[in-house]
Amino acid sequence: MTRTLQSYVEDTWWSPATSATGTEVRDAATGEPVAIVSSEGLDLAGAMEHARTVGQASLGRLTFHQRAVLLKKLALVLTERKAELYELSSRTGATKSDSWIDVDGGIGVLFTYSGKGRRELPNSTVQLDGPLEPLSKDGSFLGRHVRTTLPGVVVQINAFNFPVWGPLEKFAPAFLAGMPTIVKPATPGAYLTEHMVRILVESGLLPPGSLQLVSGSVRDVLDHARLGDVVAFTGSASTADLLRRHDAVRSGGVVFGAETDSINASVLGPDAVEGTAEFDAYVRQLVTEMTAKAGQKCTAIRRAIVPTASADAVVEAVRRRLEAKVVLGDPRDEGVTMGPLASVDQRDEVLRQVRRLADGGGKIVVGDQQEEGRDSAFLSPILLRFEDAEAPRVHDTEAFGPVSSVIAYDTPEQAAELVVRGGGSLVTSVASADPGFVATLTRRVASANGRILVLDAAAARSSTGHGSPLPMLVHGGPGRAGGSEELGGVRSVFHYMQRTAIQGSPEMLTAITGVWHPGAATRGDAHPFRKSLDELRVGDQVVSEEREVTLDDITHFAEFTGDTFYAHTDEEAAAANPFFPGRVAHGYLLLSFAAGLFVSPEPGPVLANYGLENLRFTTPVSPGDRIRVALTAKQIIPRETDDYGEVHWDAVLTNQDDETVATYDVLTLVSKDGHAA
Repeated sequence: MTRTLQSYVEDTWWSPATSATGTEVRDAATGEPVAIVSSEGLDLAGAMEHARTVGQASLGRLTFHQRAVLLKKLALVLTERKAELYELSSRTGATKSDSWIDVDGGIGVLFTYSGKGRRELPNSTVQLDGPLEPLSKDGSFLGRHVRTTLPGVVVQINAFNFPVWGPLEKFAPAFLAGMPTIVKPATPGAYLTEHMVRILVESGLLPPGSLQLVSGSVRDVLDHARLGDVVAFTGSASTADLLRRHDAVRSGGVVFGAETDSINASVLGPDAVEGTAEFDAYVRQLVTEMTAKAGQKCTAIRRAIVPTASADAVVEAVRRRLEAKVVLGDPRDEGVTMGPLASVDQRDEVLRQVRRLADGGGKIVVGDQQEEGRDSAFLSPILLRFEDAEAPRVHDTEAFGPVSSVIAYDTPEQAAELVVRGGGSLVTSVASADPGFVATLTRRVASANGRILVLDAAAARSSTGHGSPLPMLVHGGPGRAGGSEELGGVRSVFHYMQRTAIQGSPEMLTAITGVWHPGAATRGDAHPFRKSLDELRVGDQVVSEEREVTLDDITHFAEFTGDTFYAHTDEEAAAANPFFPGRVAHGYLLLSFAAGLFVSPEPGPVLANYGLENLRFTTPVSPGDRIRVALTAKQIIPRETDDYGEVHWDAVLTNQDDETVATYDVLTLVSKDGHAA
């Protein structure tokens, strides 16, 4: 008996009533029944409220770094059991390499966001955005932008083509931001997503309410959404447009993001003639994008834009490569390189769009419109050629399968215009060794694309490819592509956070952000370098004694380092400079003196100085001037997996007249317990 998929809601597995009707999902290659999918009777409103309450509370108790550590642990759990995911993935029509894109790609997103969360975010729950803004002359009133977690739930509605990567690439940044997620997979691959969620649940690592799964429809999701919620949609432009019109999105404050249809292009440069490395890379990439996941990728190449002189050569090269490299069949069979489409319905839809392309002026030059068996979802690759590059159909119709169209251009300006005719794309690639052509084309089409890949001989071997979204780079695009962004490193984390301008006194801003602001209270009870990370507090400070800077100091430093710039060695020339009163001390001499003034030299909790940030020299120091430094613990960042953490120190160097000479941040590594690591 075919199994009915379960949903995971309110931290328990839920099954629809036995009398509930559902959608039968079949093996894409064999047609055998796999599962029944239904959410009939599920309390979606209750699941969303569970996320807003239980999920928000459990994630809110964790810092960015603690969430990041959990992401890595979840990635390791999936890695240990990915053979199970590969086995199920083959039933969706995916070959082993297709499954690698989906399964390993999704796991890789978790690893990437784990690393970025620990490297690029503070170990707190508030993210500072941009520099401090002084709002009063005396420093008593300040402004600062901060980001805090949105108070709702992320409901992600996914497409059928990536049952693992699709949910995980949305889940990882939302989880890192502190927002709970409800996953709604597309029906054809829902059984694979269900098993992935089951593995995560069985790990025991998920905070309560942080991840839920609805196997079936969430048609009324926006009826239950409210301010603070996010709906992240991947699918057709028509469905996205319908969702955007809902009152919850139009006036209710619900954040709606969409990644939709995309008539992506790949441009062959005029210089990349047959026989060049760029021509070969272009053809390899085009065939890969036609056949990987059977062309069922939102980033696949739909328009091959090539010079008129190279059009015939491109068609023939694609034909030869398809004949030599592509073996269509059951992905579980040895030697098969391309599997079926996700379903018979999907195959029929692709053939309908191919007919529309043909009716709109496209001529099939490789492949045909014959399905490989009436009851199977197999379809051979199809390449069309449009003699009329301006034909509307090639720029507005997407056959979401192993289908691409060749159109020719005569000038670089026409090539750029053809790219833009797609109405906004996720990605365009260009293969050329001509920097001038690449630079001109890229500047003209960048505003119509979320990503641009440039292929030349130097990058071709290491390139990740036209159709591979990377977690550290933006995935999304303007116009037809949906107008939203996903991925892009920590940028996507901020999609799930609210940016707020905070105004107040230094003391209040320090309390809100956990970061010391100039003018807030300080403590000087003991030298802060003698305190372990566990003992150190934001605002701990040391103020040094004064040190006089002599002409001998400046001369020695110039001779010793070789920095004999005239401002430090020639009194007359220095005085003629509008910035200096005469010979002045080197900035780096002052930093060295400052270190000598504030350092506590004995072995102790401070393990290493690993850099400076935000260094500015503001007032020249002349021979005879006296300097001192105030060093204040500005930000304390424990490392979750290490026995030490980072401390950012606010350093202010002043002269005998209390004028600021230099400002900078000192970065140190400090032991948590006061002993060397």
